Amino acid sequence: MTASQAILQPVVALLVWTAIVWIWMYALRLPAIQRDSRLDVSQWVGGTGKQLDDLLPPKVQWAAHNYNHLHEAPVGFYAVMMVFAVVGAESALVLLLGWAYVGLRIAHSLVQILWNKVSVRFAIYALSTICLFALFLLAALLVF
Repeated sequence: MTASQAILQPVVALLVWTAIVWIWMYALRLPAIQRDSRLDVSQWVGGTGKQLDDLLPPKVQWAAHNYNHLHEAPVGFYAVMMVFAVVGAESALVLLLGWAYVGLRIAHSLVQILWNKVSVRFAIYALSTICLFALFLLAALLVF
């Protein structure tokens, strides 16, 4: 394995996790929609997933909310890891921070989807943000 491949492992791991949450979201949503006689999707025109918040039980929507979260801050993670890969600047610290970020995002997902205790979720999110900002700083020091 080359250095650039090792640095891309956490990136691919988070992409795979995002796909798992995507499937999980539909595994929760579709049966809930089918069970609810008020929801006849054949009659829907337009709309957004946000409107389902008013129609589906909160626990069903938690995976959908997390799926959306996996398309917010992690975009910065993908970009910063690409900087390290392109420049060829893999280091033990970058790999550690990258894997820590992925692990924390997975923990955040599990808390949000299964339990959704906001104080715990926020603490995990804050830790992941520290990892992400550290990666941003290291990348900035590298390229400027």
